[in-house]
Amino acid sequence: MQHVLVYGDSLTWGIVPNTRRRLPFDERWPGVLENKLKELGHRVRLIEDCLNGRRTVWEDPFKPGRNGLLGLGQCMEKHSPLSLVILMLGTNDFQFSHPYNNAWSATQGIATLIDEIRKAPMEPGMPIPPILLICPPPSSPRGPLSEKFAGAEKRGSGLSDAYRALSWDIGCHFFDAATVTPTSRVDGIHLDVDQHVLLGAALAGVVAPILASQ
Repeated sequence: MQHVLVYGDSLTWGIVPNTRRRLPFDERWPGVLENKLKELGHRVRLIEDCLNGRRTVWEDPFKPGRNGLLGLGQCMEKHSPLSLVILMLGTNDFQFSHPYNNAWSATQGIATLIDEIRKAPMEPGMPIPPILLICPPPSSPRGPLSEKFAGAEKRGSGLSDAYRALSWDIGCHFFDAATVTPTSRVDGIHLDVDQHVLLGAALAGVVAPILASQ
């Protein structure tokens, strides 16, 4: 059995846009991905560690614990041995409370997380897993989230290119979620249920060869 850690925010947690409800596991993209991988013959379990509002390395002014660096090393240690870590963060780095953040700063945050993953304390003989960095689709906030994500569309411009360049430089896998789906038609931040399906299905073709090489 291979274990894959998925480390993300509300786009991966599966929040239903404009609600506080959560999609069932098999409708969230990690669940879709797990089921697709099993159909391909992989014995795999996806472990979700996803927190609404999680940033890369910044704090939320209203809710504690949203700094993605906090506890990441211990998270790796808890779930090892791992065959892969999937990292999908960045959307919340462009909330109103981080008015100077841009694609460059979010990429520096992601680089810090990847460094933490690679130096996390592992039991002897347990490998450092490969990393798949997923860039979330560009935000286009609307409705109740418009003020919370004011300016996010502009400040997040170029994130995919920056993540791709980082992945190349430091040797991790990369996938741009925007190549298969935009953000929610409802709030412009999260993912609708059909978009989870599209993303999970597309990722199966990316993750399967990574797992096969382990």
